[in-house]
Amino acid sequence: MAWSPKSPDFGFLAKKQSLETLDSVSAKKLITYFRTTTNIFMTTSKIENSRTYPTSISLGLFLTLFGFLIFSIGAKPEWFNLDRSSVVGFIQIAVFITGLGIITLGGYIALVALWGDNERSIAADIGLRLVATGYVLAIFTGMADVFGMGSHLFPEVPFFGPLQATGVGIGQAMIALGFLMTIPYGKWREK
Repeated sequence: MAWSPKSPDFGFLAKKQSLETLDSVSAKKLITYFRTTTNIFMTTSKIENSRTYPTSISLGLFLTLFGFLIFSIGAKPEWFNLDRSSVVGFIQIAVFITGLGIITLGGYIALVALWGDNERSIAADIGLRLVATGYVLAIFTGMADVFGMGSHLFPEVPFFGPLQATGVGIGQAMIALGFLMTIPYGKWREK
């Protein structure tokens, strides 16, 4: 049943009464209503009743492996006999940054699916934000010359130097740490 301001059970809301002046019966009805219709008072569900989503896990793993292939083509094109230049240029940087993005997306999908119907922990939420922050850091340090913040500005050919490599490495470390924080360790321990 959808709530409306004219509902007889929740008439106090239509009168704009304070929640502090509610009697206990009305307060219990309101809490029960919100628990059954919204996620405001969401509690962690029981482990036995939770579901994981195998299709999403498979999709996430597939995207992660596909992203790793793209990342490998960008980072080490000589492994695939595609190396055309002695320096790491714009196309090569763009390809491995795209591969890293696909890896990140696949990992996100798979790890969120591992949580299933359970509420994610605060550490897992922080981990997912750390993953996104690490990817943004990797993009902006990898493409610093293209964005005009690097040592080789526009008339020169973009060059992936040691400072950019360090920034991308730090971004990848942040992504890895975020994924480690997102793994539902407690879910498997309680079984």
